[in-house]
Amino acid sequence: MAVPKKRTSKSKKNIRKTTWKKKACKSAIKAFSLAKSVLSQRSKSFYYSRKNLVLPLSLESPSNE
Repeated sequence: MAVPKKRTSKSKKNIRKTTWKKKACKSAIKAFSLAKSVLSQRSKSFYYSRKNLVLPLSLESPSNE
């Protein structure tokens, strides 16, 4: 079985973890921004299906009650 020769230092471990967290945060911000533009109907750079779009309760048309 393969065993690492030396232990990874705390600083190297923290650097790798921080890099991973920054990447995750950046992609989350992109996704949130995209969702906001779709919901506000200001998106012009891509196509999406209107029938599959889920709107929040405040933007939906009133239902027949």
